[in-house]
Amino acid sequence: MSAQSETLVLTGIRAALIDLDGTMVDTALDIQAAANLMRNDFALPPLPIETIRNFIGKGTQNLVLQSLQVDFAPERADELLPQALECFYRHYAIANGVQSTVYPGVIEGLNAFRSKGLRLACITNKLSAFAEPLLEKLELISYFDALYFADTLPRKKPDPLPLVTACREFGIQPYEAVAIGDSINDASAARAAGCRLLNVPYGYNHGEPVQELGADAIVESLLEAAQLID
Repeated sequence: MSAQSETLVLTGIRAALIDLDGTMVDTALDIQAAANLMRNDFALPPLPIETIRNFIGKGTQNLVLQSLQVDFAPERADELLPQALECFYRHYAIANGVQSTVYPGVIEGLNAFRSKGLRLACITNKLSAFAEPLLEKLELISYFDALYFADTLPRKKPDPLPLVTACREFGIQPYEAVAIGDSINDASAARAAGCRLLNVPYGYNHGEPVQELGADAIVESLLEAAQLID
């Protein structure tokens, strides 16, 4: 257990709102494969995994745009974005889930949440066409009472709407939910919604330390997160 979470106990929590990429599943290799195939369509060289990791977390459009901006001026990258997105989605439909892996402690954590009677929602900025098959392939989908994808609601994280909507669906107040994620998008959404916040340190936060996101605690795994809930 991390030093920051040793004395923390979260009481009155009735639901956990959990991010997907970088929190439950390491999807970077699949995303890298699709991004580099997209770049190859534009006669660009492949990007290393660490560069791609720093682009993940603010949605696919941002990732593709940043991947273009490595080689193109911002104005040209903007012009190419629609075509590049189409290429990326075509390649990612094939790559999705091929090399993705569930992080240690995720299954144990989800089972622990369940044993404590918590409702569970997966809230991700990934499109439903990719997120739902990924959750099914990795046998995670059955744990969740609700799923919120990038195209489920009019606004996505960092807007609080998905978190507020999940709480409303569960019949609870936002302060009765804990949001768990790996990036500033998760932190901003949780704070704006009024949820408690736990961050994991192993995901994708655009190269920035998660310690600066103001979480109630940094937890090493979802299992550790579940152990903090009384």
